[in-house]
Amino acid sequence: MTTRSVFLSFALLCTIAAGAQAAPTVAPDFVTLVKQEGTTVVNISTTRTIRDSDLEAEAPELSPEDPLNEFFRRFGTPGPREYLERSLGSGFIISEDGYILTNAHVVAKMDQPTVKLQDKREFKAKVIGIDQRTDVALIKIEAKALRKVTIGDPAKLEVGEWVAAIGSPFGFENSVTAGIVSAKGRLLPDESYVAFIQTDVAVNPGNSGGPLFNLRGEVVGINSMIYSGSGGYMGLSFATPIDVAMKVAGELRAHGRVIRGRLGVRIQELTPDLATSFGLKSTDGALVTMVEKGGPAEKAGLLIGDVILKVDGKPIESTSELPRLIAATTPGSTIALEIWRRGAVKQLAATIVEMPGEAPRAAPEPEQKRASRLGLVVSDLTPAQRDALDVTGGVLVRAVSGPALKAGVLQGDLIVAVNDVKVERVAEFNRLVAKLVPGSTVALLISRRGALVYVPLRLPD
Repeated sequence: MTTRSVFLSFALLCTIAAGAQAAPTVAPDFVTLVKQEGTTVVNISTTRTIRDSDLEAEAPELSPEDPLNEFFRRFGTPGPREYLERSLGSGFIISEDGYILTNAHVVAKMDQPTVKLQDKREFKAKVIGIDQRTDVALIKIEAKALRKVTIGDPAKLEVGEWVAAIGSPFGFENSVTAGIVSAKGRLLPDESYVAFIQTDVAVNPGNSGGPLFNLRGEVVGINSMIYSGSGGYMGLSFATPIDVAMKVAGELRAHGRVIRGRLGVRIQELTPDLATSFGLKSTDGALVTMVEKGGPAEKAGLLIGDVILKVDGKPIESTSELPRLIAATTPGSTIALEIWRRGAVKQLAATIVEMPGEAPRAAPEPEQKRASRLGLVVSDLTPAQRDALDVTGGVLVRAVSGPALKAGVLQGDLIVAVNDVKVERVAEFNRLVAKLVPGSTVALLISRRGALVYVPLRLPD
């Protein structure tokens, strides 16, 4: 072969390789998806009237020389006010006669929501039911012959697969964003009942409750939340799998609430060191750390230190699987538990009871809307929260700032007493706080993760 022919052969190979690298890739077709499925997505707007009559009127802290001091001394602070709180969200139609799925947090504690279709028609919606544990709500509008979504199978989703969201971020209706599935079965802190679909689809306030579509135009999830330090999208979005949401919707439609099973234990994840100390060869199973007195677990003979290995023959590979299995069990039915106790496998039988759930939709509980002198925004507990925490009173910390933040009070703490005076409701808490002397130190008795702790807090001078 001549030098020229070798050169030409090499040039041809380079051309072929370059052509192969430059071969165009097929982009996902979101245009067709949006045209076909956009009409199934709705905008949801809600309002509620906020009254601050439950708050103790407090004069602002002014210097003694301030001329307004005399005004507030003689006339006090302005009286109770009312104002509207507005919320925006999304939803999607699941039946031709007007049933719509959305997030619970979009419609919870709100007045009657308004649903706006893509053709600009507006309807007042009825809230059929709300399930806070999965953040799913079912609402209905009086309309016929609506285009409904096609329900997909989240189990068939693949990590890396393209997905798209349609919703109303920041009120911008019918906005489309796209990305890929980042992970499946993602468990989040304090979330025991939902294994989320994680995506990198841009989801912002107002997208909540909207559908997550695959490229076949099937809904595979409800966009529920984001992980963010700023309140806006930062690359992590989470959707409730649609099979979970549809099961919840069925129960809400039938009963107005979701019926779940309850075993009456607290559990902990097994680490390799813990597994070794218990004589186990793997970290599969759920370690029992508390057994409720008189509950199904105690009646079945479960003890603290037992490791639950199987439920009705199904292995517990992760601690988070147990709450979902028990919750899916019909109350009144008996389950077989395989446990590990002191180096041996034992078999127990437990009869599941009903978990206290959210009551049918009721008027919102009183909630403080501005920070108190302590730097706390608090609210009364709902009946469901009282049942879950097994308490009769106390106020829930919603936001922390100022002196309370410095003292170490945390959002989610339950304040049960102020200077050893028991607190039942927000109004009582406000009256006690109003009597505190500037510069003094107050002892707050707080329930945190089931344990009581005193937190000393010094008021500003």
